[in-house]
Amino acid sequence: MTPGTVPSPYRSGAAPLSVFPLVDYLSIKIYSRPVSADAIDKIVSEWNRARPDLDVSATHVLQRITRLYLLQSSSFANVFRPFGLTFGEYEVLAALLRSGPPHRLKPKDLVGALVLSSGAITNRIDRVEAAGLVKRMPDPDDRRGVLVALTEEGHRVLDQAARAHLDNEERLLGGLSPSQRKELADLLRRLLLSPAFAEMEPQRPSRLEARRQR
Repeated sequence: MTPGTVPSPYRSGAAPLSVFPLVDYLSIKIYSRPVSADAIDKIVSEWNRARPDLDVSATHVLQRITRLYLLQSSSFANVFRPFGLTFGEYEVLAALLRSGPPHRLKPKDLVGALVLSSGAITNRIDRVEAAGLVKRMPDPDDRRGVLVALTEEGHRVLDQAARAHLDNEERLLGGLSPSQRKELADLLRRLLLSPAFAEMEPQRPSRLEARRQR
């Protein structure tokens, strides 16, 4: 075997294909040709050496997702820092823009759009409001409610930040071809929609429940 490459199959005695179909499919696609070993391969190798009785094959996928998230988060922070934003604050502005004209939402709708707690979204709104990027205004359909709306300055900053963000995302995915990106996106979507992850997704209240909460 060529030094610095990952063997295939990558773990002796691993579970059959029927037990971990997505993990095995990814491993076949990734390890069907020689690639350089990475930090996750080292972790798996150490586990296999320390506890050969354990099946750690899923680590090949999930630890790489975690590692990519951490590296991506650092990269995103560098992109948004010049605009005086965090990625979380950018998400608030982007959600308002995506909602369409007049680019305003109830705070609870932002909670659903960003999958956050009400406390977390309130903190984000407070910060972007202090920066003049959004404003709170009375909700004409709810005397006790408020709407969060993008300001003109918010539109301007978001436009510049979004361009920089998308350019950076393209850079981060530069190591994959268009077909590889699509294949990876399809697999990740399948994983997100699988029962193990789908059951952890926050449940949005029904329209009847929403009316009762008013």
